[in-house]
Amino acid sequence: MALYVPPSFAVADRSDLLALIDAHPFATVVSEASPELMVTHLPLIRESGRSLIGHFARANPHAASAATGRSLAIFHGPHAYVSPTCYAEPERAVPTWNFATVHASGRVETLAGADAERVVDALVERFEGTGPGAWRFAMTGREREAMLSGIVAFRFHVDALVGKFKLSQNRPAGDRRRVIAALEADSHHESRATAAWMRAHTPPDDDPRAR
Repeated sequence: MALYVPPSFAVADRSDLLALIDAHPFATVVSEASPELMVTHLPLIRESGRSLIGHFARANPHAASAATGRSLAIFHGPHAYVSPTCYAEPERAVPTWNFATVHASGRVETLAGADAERVVDALVERFEGTGPGAWRFAMTGREREAMLSGIVAFRFHVDALVGKFKLSQNRPAGDRRRVIAALEADSHHESRATAAWMRAHTPPDDDPRAR
């Protein structure tokens, strides 16, 4: 499950990869299984730089297969269509798609008891926030046990982290500026988010030929 990453789109700074995971925690988890791969879409949050936590529904057969082989968690950052009309020479270009993604590969360790409860509490706090009106998993007794029995909490031990930020780094600075401007002018949220990611992660506009 290797990711094709041309040199222009490689990400050298691990902190950039972790930042994408934090900003876009809804992941696609793929695990080795027979007769076919298992795939589940679910939120994962970082426990550390080397581990993620989340949970499957207990009825999901992926929960059992994930603990027996290798898994891949794919985090999808912003993405948007890029028209050749953004370029200085549109007649000599073709359409493309800009995007940012991170692949985390490793192994899943299932958790139970107090460890599983900590996973649930951490996920709730991450997405509910800490404001006075934030919901908390406060039910007790049999009701709490029944709710917890419906999930399989896990820790994803990450042994490799690879990113691909395809953000027009292979284009002249002038083309990059025009792509950013076009995406910022688009009404679609993903387009504007991609433009912001481009501003943060592409080379500076230092090519005088593009000005």
